[in-house]
Amino acid sequence: MEEPRDYQLVSADQTALKKELAKPDAGATPFKVVVDPEMRVKLRRALIELIDYHDEALAEHFAEGKLALESYKEYIELFARSLKETMESREGVSYLLRAVGFDVPPEEINLHPDLRWKRGKPGAFGSSLL
Repeated sequence: MEEPRDYQLVSADQTALKKELAKPDAGATPFKVVVDPEMRVKLRRALIELIDYHDEALAEHFAEGKLALESYKEYIELFARSLKETMESREGVSYLLRAVGFDVPPEEINLHPDLRWKRGKPGAFGSSLL
C-alpha cells in the first residue's frame, strides 16, 4: 500500500504551463517582487530592449539629419535624457510592468514611490538608490 504524500510528481510541461497561467499580483508582497529571480531576468531583458530602442531611434534621427550632435558626450547626455523621460512616464513604467507579466492600469502607477529605508539601516545617498 502506498503512503499518502504531500507532493506530486508532474512533468516539466505541466509546471511550465502552470507558471504561464498563474499571473502574479503586482501589488503583492514587495519582498517577492524585488527578489524573484525570474522577474528580475524579465525586467533586465525589457530594460535592454528599451535601451536598444532608444539607441536605434537616436541613431536614426541623426542619420536622417533631424538631430545635431557635436560629441559623444552630447549623444550620451541625450540618450540619458531620453531614457529618463521614458522612465518618468506612465507609459515607460507600464512597459516594464507588462514585460514582467503585470497588467496594471496606468492610473494606478505611482511615478514617485518613496524609498522607505528600514529604521536603523542607513540608506544610500538621499532620495536615490545610487
